[in-house]
Amino acid sequence: QVDLVESGGGLVQAGGSLRLSCAASGRTISSYTMGWFRQAPGKEREFVTYVSYSGGNTYYADSIKGRFTIFRDNAKNTVYLQMNSLKVEDTAVYYCAASSRYGSDDPRNYNNWGQGTQVTVSS
Repeated sequence: QVDLVESGGGLVQAGGSLRLSCAASGRTISSYTMGWFRQAPGKEREFVTYVSYSGGNTYYADSIKGRFTIFRDNAKNTVYLQMNSLKVEDTAVYYCAASSRYGSDDPRNYNNWGQGTQVTVSS
């Protein structure tokens, strides 16, 4: 079991940037695929991105490709999501998650979740 705590959310204008952090405790994340998901009001939770164990492999949802970057610092047991060129439609609660499977965009494969951090993008 790994405990995850997200931070860095907030209110930003469209076109702005935010960096989310996901700090892990309890176990090292070096053996986990780490992902970010988001859920907007009235919508299902959707995949955003993941990074493989070593950080060598990443995968992004089409909706955020080229704007968001995921990276991990295993020494700090932390994963980050750099979000640039934010759009109003990026408004959601963002969740960090850990999976023991190698690379997955299916939330059912993630069994460790943080509590989420709110990102609100204003026009």
